[in-house]
Amino acid sequence: MNDCQYEHLDLINFPEDLRKLDIQELRAVCTELREFLIDCVSKTGGHFGAGLGAVEIAVALHYVFNTPEDKLVWDVGHQAYPHKILTGRKDRMHTIRQLGGLSGFLKRSESEYDTFGAGHASTSISAALGIAAARDFEKKDFKVIAVVGDGSMTGGMIYEAMNHAGMLNKNLIVVLNDNQRGSLSSIQPKVWSFHNYFTKILTHPAYNKFKGTVWDLTGKLDTFGDRLRTAAQRMEKGIKAVFTPGMLFEGMGFRYFGPVNGHNVVKLIETFRHVKDLNGPILIHAITEKGKGYAPAEREATRLHGVAPFDKVTGLSPEKKCTSASYTEIFGKALVEICRQNPKVVGITAAMPDGTGLTQLHEEMPERFFDVGIAEPHAVTFAAGMATEGYIPVVAIYSTFLQRAFDQVVHDCAIQKLHVVFVMDRGGLVGADGATHHGTLDLSYLRCVQGMVIMAPKDEQELRDMLYTAVEYKSGPIALRYPRGNAVDAPARKEFRKIEIGKAETLRRGKDVALLAIGNMVQNSLSAAELLDKEGINAEVVNMRFVKPVDEELLQSIAQRIRVFVTVEENVVNGGFGSSVLEAFSRLGVSDISIRLHGLPDQFIEHGTPAELHRLVKLDPSGITEIVKEQLLTVRSVSQLH
Repeated sequence: MNDCQYEHLDLINFPEDLRKLDIQELRAVCTELREFLIDCVSKTGGHFGAGLGAVEIAVALHYVFNTPEDKLVWDVGHQAYPHKILTGRKDRMHTIRQLGGLSGFLKRSESEYDTFGAGHASTSISAALGIAAARDFEKKDFKVIAVVGDGSMTGGMIYEAMNHAGMLNKNLIVVLNDNQRGSLSSIQPKVWSFHNYFTKILTHPAYNKFKGTVWDLTGKLDTFGDRLRTAAQRMEKGIKAVFTPGMLFEGMGFRYFGPVNGHNVVKLIETFRHVKDLNGPILIHAITEKGKGYAPAEREATRLHGVAPFDKVTGLSPEKKCTSASYTEIFGKALVEICRQNPKVVGITAAMPDGTGLTQLHEEMPERFFDVGIAEPHAVTFAAGMATEGYIPVVAIYSTFLQRAFDQVVHDCAIQKLHVVFVMDRGGLVGADGATHHGTLDLSYLRCVQGMVIMAPKDEQELRDMLYTAVEYKSGPIALRYPRGNAVDAPARKEFRKIEIGKAETLRRGKDVALLAIGNMVQNSLSAAELLDKEGINAEVVNMRFVKPVDEELLQSIAQRIRVFVTVEENVVNGGFGSSVLEAFSRLGVSDISIRLHGLPDQFIEHGTPAELHRLVKLDPSGITEIVKEQLLTVRSVSQLH
């Protein structure tokens, strides 16, 4: 895909090719690898800044260790694009995150070098320790190396794994890729308190004055001064051992090495070779820069964390020509308005303030904003604690990430009937991030929680009203979910209005079939009804609004006029919105109807654009039309048999 030729990289298809080079050639390899990555992602889009910062780490690891026999376990996958390029996928990088192309994350089915699949953070050390334990059972002798970013160090699972690793004392190497950006916040990226503490100690004026004085005095004392300097250096290392994260890691049973320069590939190789055959858990602390080697990404690490295709010179992506705002922006603005009206409302997110829209709240009311880092379970229980004191926490987390806090939703919020508002962005099929990021389970996993109320808006005005309704609701936890992307540009009013809990609305009257839709599938169902009209099929379309509780009164009323129903949702069918409708009809004793539950199948959906994926699973207007016609045909066939 590249016009230019790379002196070294063109000869590297797999790590064994890399290992044939002299160590002094690796700096050139890193430069070429970075240029290739910039060229590739500028055309395809994808995760960018983290990979640029991990180039030397990837090169050094594959140079020193005998991969894939030695196992590399990468955390998340944002940082693993260089790893993909070095492990046989260079010629397919132009397909990354596209339908049928390479995944943007680690994927075991994609390559034997992807030891463990990862799309969510903080899993690497747990997985690596499990691999090491299995290795020892089999009496094998390969190395296991986990590469974890400092953002993942804000997640509690990392410390659970490290504690267990120290207890088991397995041979395990952890590389901490510390780019000092623990959050994807453009305003407050540093939320790893250990790193902040480390920085404060080593930059404190008293510490540096002491260090400078020692160096000045000993410089005048010839040989004796050299010995004093050596002693001072040892003391400095001792201070670092006590006052840096090394103390924490050593306390958990890890031998700590660092900090080392994560962009000095020769030094990294020396360090990896030094620790390679040491026994027990090892942690190497590498300091890197996110976006390294590309000025726009160094300046704007958050914006260029994940990008659409962009101009290589400026780092800017073409402006999208769209008049409607995104659901994320609409939510963020609405929350600020509600916070102005109600001093008890606060916003909480887990390292994703920009992605969830809470940056607006942080800018205007920083004291009402909380970013807990990549710690979703903590975010939920933290919110529950605030709720006990009369505050109304709005917890804004991507649908797929809230899965990580399911126990806290049940145990800490629902059982205690605490008023916590859950706002799930990225509900449904999100596109290029694929199976790990699709929000396809939330309607199912929240619907089974006793006392939970679940809503999904059809447009931007309904999102605003649902958020207001959720904040005003006082009887326990309540959730709303909306998709990624732009809203439908529906007419909006300035004031908020409460929506009656559990009440649906009929948008289009019909007689042949009733389309019961939820969330963004309402618009697609309306479009499908127009297509059906052209074929002489008159469809009624209902915006159900609530997954739980459903509007049983309206359902019973419709069942008196229409016998064929199709439910439409962008969630797995198992236990989702359609199941709630089926259960409602069962409670009502309505049996003389035919109902088809249409949603996502019982399989994980791969990456692609939302439009491509909707067509694939028949959730676009044409697909919904096809499903309705199939159901009507089935009903007629059954009637003829009788």
